[in-house]
Amino acid sequence: MKFTLEKLTRRIDNFSIRKKMILIYIFCMLLPITLTDGAIIYTVVHTEEQLQKTELEDVADAVNNQFFYDVDTVSKVAKRIYSNQYINDFLEAEYINPFDYVVHYQKFFKDTLFQSWDMTGNSTISMYTDNTTIVSGGTVKNLNLVKDSEWYQEMDENNVEQILYFAYEPAVPGAVMDPERHVYFVKKMNCYGGGRSEKLLKIEMDYSTINRKLRSLNYDMPVYICHDDRIIFSNQEGENIGDPYERFSTSGKVKCVKESIIYGADMKIYVMRPETVLADKLMEKLPMLLVLILINIIFPLIMVLLLNRSLTVRITRLSSIFRNTEDENLVEIKDVIAKDEIGDLMRNYNKMASRIKTLVKIVYRNRIHEQEITVARQKAELLALRSQINPHFLFNALESIRMHSIIRKEKTTAEMVEKLAVMQRQYVDWGEDLIEVRQEMEIVGNYMDLQQYRFGSRLSYEIEVEEECLYQKIPKLTIVTFAENACVHGIEKKTTSGWVFIRVYRDGGQMCIEVEDTGSGMTDEEFDRLRKKMENASIDLLETEKGVGIINACLRLKIMSDSKVQFELSGEEGTGTIVLIRLPFLEGDKR
Repeated sequence: MKFTLEKLTRRIDNFSIRKKMILIYIFCMLLPITLTDGAIIYTVVHTEEQLQKTELEDVADAVNNQFFYDVDTVSKVAKRIYSNQYINDFLEAEYINPFDYVVHYQKFFKDTLFQSWDMTGNSTISMYTDNTTIVSGGTVKNLNLVKDSEWYQEMDENNVEQILYFAYEPAVPGAVMDPERHVYFVKKMNCYGGGRSEKLLKIEMDYSTINRKLRSLNYDMPVYICHDDRIIFSNQEGENIGDPYERFSTSGKVKCVKESIIYGADMKIYVMRPETVLADKLMEKLPMLLVLILINIIFPLIMVLLLNRSLTVRITRLSSIFRNTEDENLVEIKDVIAKDEIGDLMRNYNKMASRIKTLVKIVYRNRIHEQEITVARQKAELLALRSQINPHFLFNALESIRMHSIIRKEKTTAEMVEKLAVMQRQYVDWGEDLIEVRQEMEIVGNYMDLQQYRFGSRLSYEIEVEEECLYQKIPKLTIVTFAENACVHGIEKKTTSGWVFIRVYRDGGQMCIEVEDTGSGMTDEEFDRLRKKMENASIDLLETEKGVGIINACLRLKIMSDSKVQFELSGEEGTGTIVLIRLPFLEGDKR
């Protein structure tokens, strides 16, 4: 018996891996699966089909009721607005001028608590009228904006009072933007007669909310809600509000169709074939399954034992050789006899071991070359950044002195010119890009004196630097860039006097650079825009933006700190701005 097993194993060793895989497939997969699946399919399929049919009909009814409830909720809100006399009078009124309309508009929304009527969640209510005395905007818009829309044309052609419409168009009529999916409930506002103007009520239901509700039902089978053969909603992944409606193909595995009319819209709900859950059925056939499982174990086990002698043992041996390798000195495998692919692999490994040292040397040379390329690229970027800074500061400083001389009609500007000359020498004579904080603060002091000369009593400033931060290294002309921004965009726009505070201090393991002004501040949108520029500073952004001072400084700080710098921006419109920069504190940069 032992001799027979060893003879069979050696013969399998000479088989190609392809032949071995065929043996595994036949004995370990094809034969057991054919036997077991045939028996399972024969006993389960018929019963499962009947249960699925009832389940799919229930799913279709539930989806139809959910969508009808959402539309009916919107319809009730529309009916309240449609029957409101106060709203009708507001839209029919003739206003003296736009200001008169705005006053009545604000009073209308304040008195009626209009927005609180919306019980539909995230829907958007809009009213349209051709009343020429009404200024289009907000909730009330000019009817001409939508007369070219498909839903308006359909209402006009069919002469209907209300419509449920599914559109793919821009969110704002007439705007140049990407189209989106929309669900509109539109109703004519003629409860109190035609009046002197045409009025329409449009409630846009939140497409994403409706689609999310459908997915939250957690049905295992695909469900599609269609209108005019277009897929309006689906519980499948990939439905994007920005994608056009897709056509539904009936060539799929449709198991149930439910048709309904929801506020004039012909809807069809398709429920596709689900994946059959067989666990419960298998338990009912447990005795027969045990026999089938036994068959699935015996045949694969015989073949796995034989193939294990041929494949696993030798692969384990080869793996052990690799694990025990140290210092790139590979150990040669001895007694390689087999003629299959694993035998070829062992022989090729022996050839590789003799060449490994040469390959290692080549890899090391390539790594050094890549590092040299990276350093060269960073230097090129740094030179490009430097070239943008000099004209930027020189122009602003010269303009400040020129403006002050014109206003004061004085010729004595020697002191300011001397400070400007000191600053200009700093711009031209770069040397190293990194300088100590104390050197940077000398430049900041000169610049603030120039600005104080220009603004006079309108500008006051204060500089505070902790002693242990004086010898920390920072990119040249970074703090002065933020000081300039505080003066030009903060103090200059403010008619009253203001302050600029420049502080450098240590906070734990960080050095903090803080530039605060009590100037005009910024709006929330301006704060967000500037914050994104600072955080995403890059060469590409410098090429596309007009003002490069702040972006330049932030990018050089990111390069210097290996992107460990942190930017914080705060303040309010009308009160001022605070810029806080956090850099790693380097213990070696202090005396």
